[in-house]
Amino acid sequence: MHTMGATGGFPIDLILFGMIAAFLVLRLRGILGKRQGFERPPEVRPGPDLRLVDDPSGPAPPQPVPTTTIRELPDPASPAGRALTAMQAVDSTFTPARFLDGAEGAFRMIVTAFAAGDRTTLRPLLSDDTYAAFDGAIAGREQAVETQRTEIHDIPSATIEQAEMRGGHASITVAFVSDQVNLTLDSDGKEVAGTDAVTEIRDTWTFERDLDSPDPTWRLVAARSA
Repeated sequence: MHTMGATGGFPIDLILFGMIAAFLVLRLRGILGKRQGFERPPEVRPGPDLRLVDDPSGPAPPQPVPTTTIRELPDPASPAGRALTAMQAVDSTFTPARFLDGAEGAFRMIVTAFAAGDRTTLRPLLSDDTYAAFDGAIAGREQAVETQRTEIHDIPSATIEQAEMRGGHASITVAFVSDQVNLTLDSDGKEVAGTDAVTEIRDTWTFERDLDSPDPTWRLVAARSA
């Protein structure tokens, strides 16, 4: 994946079927709340502590899918570790491990939706500026009559690299290592960019949320590739 501004590219393409997309959206609003490029203004498996649906009056959350992803948390004594502790003090439902589970789900979902040109799925998961960048890239692809094929074969690791609290505003940056196939095809189905070989990609995504807001969704505000 390449760093992208309002007109850059973001190779992502594994089209979700409608029911799967709807299922993941429900889980996203459940996990990262009560649950990698892009620059600002232009950051499983089902379910982003992007809040599991733990409202007792709501539907029971689906069972998590087993994952082999190595998830790494910062030292509790580090600035990032202290910020995560502060987030837990404000929102008792938040845990760093649960957040990473949701962040991995968000990564898969956003990557897939972007490749499919699925604006409806992307809109509630992105900040305004990041959505404008994604939307511009999708529009450029549509104008060129190009499609993207992206397959996420594995996510070997997800690491919280930074975390910050400013008042009630929380920000967490996650580094993802993923094995992907990324391919851009023209209107005749011919390859114009990328490769059908599985390639390791390193991305860094930043999610933000106002912990004082009743909205439980963590939104992607910035992303970049190493």
